Amino acid sequence: MTRELTASEALDLRMTSLLLRAHPSARPGGVADVVEWFGAMQAQDLASGLWSLGARLPGRTIVDVQAALERREALRTWPMRGTVHLIPPADTRWMLELTGVRSLAGAATRRVQLGLTDADADRAVDVLGAALVGGGRLTRAQCLEALRAAGVATDGQRGYHLLWFASVRGVTCVAPNIGTEQTFALLDEWAPEQRHLDRDEALALLAHRYARGHGPVTAREFAGWSGLTLTDARRGLAAAADVLHTVRVDDEPMHVDAALADIALADARTPLDDVLALPGFDEYLLGYRDRTLMLDPAHQAAVVPGNNGIFQATVVRAGRVVGVWKRKVGRSAVTVTIQPLTTLDAAARARVEQALGRYADFLGLPGRYDWLA
Repeated sequence: MTRELTASEALDLRMTSLLLRAHPSARPGGVADVVEWFGAMQAQDLASGLWSLGARLPGRTIVDVQAALERREALRTWPMRGTVHLIPPADTRWMLELTGVRSLAGAATRRVQLGLTDADADRAVDVLGAALVGGGRLTRAQCLEALRAAGVATDGQRGYHLLWFASVRGVTCVAPNIGTEQTFALLDEWAPEQRHLDRDEALALLAHRYARGHGPVTAREFAGWSGLTLTDARRGLAAAADVLHTVRVDDEPMHVDAALADIALADARTPLDDVLALPGFDEYLLGYRDRTLMLDPAHQAAVVPGNNGIFQATVVRAGRVVGVWKRKVGRSAVTVTIQPLTTLDAAARARVEQALGRYADFLGLPGRYDWLA
């Protein structure tokens, strides 16, 4: 019998699935474990991506996370939706073949808009492939210079498109920064050991990872997150049915990892009044199209000003967004400006500052806090 969950119960499961609360069957030991758990983590903004990892690895610092990326515990590329994610290195090719290829469908149209030809794009892939041979990496500026030297235009948005195209084609990937500069490497050299899956296996694995890291979720949510068609999303969830559990939320069927459901649904759970400081580009919000479980629609404009896809960092209490924050990192401290979206008394504000203190500790800097209201 499928169990009916309240919105509160569904949110509790989501917060646990997201590794933002202690999970009964998962104890991630490092960056590789967290990234493999999700399958893909939003990392368009590198600083946000680093804190997304740090928030799930208590006691780790930004130096620890950066060192893990240097050890190639995860890599960044454009596996789906034309957006940069952190993914397990060995899963890069099958993910690009499954979801990244859909991003290429509109690439020709975009090139026409940019004044590029298909031949320009193919030439760029060849140039970057040759420039990166040998296991090294080049900064973004060096990659663009190599393209210009070969007669390929990179002005405007052309350079970005060509760098994206080479990565989605599986030739390059985004390597860790050198200082503040983004770098690129050859995928075959940066992550030579690749896992090989047929299409049905890939759909099942991605569906399980998505539900495991975000559930309860619907097939439409999976399609939105992965960029797959709804037909393929349903196919993947059906193929993963033996490791998933179906619940109903507001009379809608949703999927959650069976291992979590077996434990979490066995007994009544006491609602948890935790306070977290999360980056803007975190799976907590970016992992869903329908965010009403976590975000009051009245606060949407504060979290995504102008509805332009740029998410503000959030203060989360009991699984719900209660504020946004911005940080300014200096040499001697990080100054955080907090805008509450709900009424927070003095005790609640102290808890928010304590949560933000974890972020300051992650950076290895003292925290200073300013409240806008």
